[in-house]
Amino acid sequence: MGKVQVSDSELVSLYIRGNEDAFSFLVNRYKSKVYTTIYLIVKDTYTAEDLTQDTFIKAVETLKSGKYNEEGKFLPWIVRIAHNLAIDYFRREKRYPSIVFEDGSNVFNSLDFSEDSVESMTIRRETHEYLRELIKRLPEQQREVLIMRHYEDMSFQEIADATGVSINTALGRMRYALINLRKMMSKHNRSYDQNFYTR
Repeated sequence: MGKVQVSDSELVSLYIRGNEDAFSFLVNRYKSKVYTTIYLIVKDTYTAEDLTQDTFIKAVETLKSGKYNEEGKFLPWIVRIAHNLAIDYFRREKRYPSIVFEDGSNVFNSLDFSEDSVESMTIRRETHEYLRELIKRLPEQQREVLIMRHYEDMSFQEIADATGVSINTALGRMRYALINLRKMMSKHNRSYDQNFYTR
């Protein structure tokens, strides 16, 4: 197995049949990609290392339970596990990305908060919470692409590979996510979000 490039699907089959070394090959093959995926979200080395380990533990549990049915697409599957664990971590931390619209403008582009103002810090926190609630209301596929794009700074090719769709489909989902987000922002006007970019 060391000299011949064995496919992911073959390694998975070997591992399921009891070859523990087969999974070690998969870990060595993709641990860097998994770590990077997580690190770009959590921005913390120790957290990324912990979640990388958790990702492969979860993969082992799934493989051993007989629930793996990705038909050889191991990389998108393991990256999705990593992505989900990192997103779960962020939800616990109550953080969310700043959303950038198609024209390059940021949701918070016109918000000017002074660092020493308790009131402005409260407004920023409430605005982030409000944005998080709006993102939760997006259709699952649109929400997924938006988070992958703005959390991980993934290219649309990477998003397409990770979600098993074409680039055009990924782009379309992102476009509709931004359109829907704008619509919700314009409908749910609050006193503290009057500076939202809603044009």
